[in-house]
Amino acid sequence: MTPVILLAAGKESAEVTDWAARIGWVVGLALFVALVYWLMREGWKWRGTLQGDLPELHSAPDDPGPAKLELSGRYHGSTTAGQWLDRIVAHGLGTRSRAELTLTDAGLDVVRPGAEDFFIPADALREVRLDKGIAGKVLTEGGLLIVTWAHGERLIDSGFRSDHAAEHNEWAETLRHMIDKMEGAR
Repeated sequence: MTPVILLAAGKESAEVTDWAARIGWVVGLALFVALVYWLMREGWKWRGTLQGDLPELHSAPDDPGPAKLELSGRYHGSTTAGQWLDRIVAHGLGTRSRAELTLTDAGLDVVRPGAEDFFIPADALREVRLDKGIAGKVLTEGGLLIVTWAHGERLIDSGFRSDHAAEHNEWAETLRHMIDKMEGAR
């Protein structure tokens, strides 16, 4: 018997990467991400245009008086009062930032490095509560200090979080007392 030698039908080389297709997919994905980012940016600007009727924010008075309380923490944004997902972006109120809050008899001064500062006059304060969320930020129950205030024809909820969450209760009590005092004067 003669040994049978089988020869390969043909040599095949390893599959080579199709660089043109790969580069095409990467460029296509990058363009898609850029389009989504651009649409989000345009939506943010459109929301600001729709809220263009909101008056300019107040600035702190020259002599607001002695500080009752001070807080260092984060500003998480503002929404239409009672609608925790309806973010207000006009006049920079939608921009999250670090914040230094100072409460005086004149009102609440919000100093935000890298964003527009604003002042909430004492007679504009309407309500305060500890809550767990505001547009774009959800925490544990009582993790946010929410201050409701009147600006123009709108009621606005602004959310703050102290670097030391234990301060929230003291702030809520002091602000409630101040609001009750102002309502008695109205």
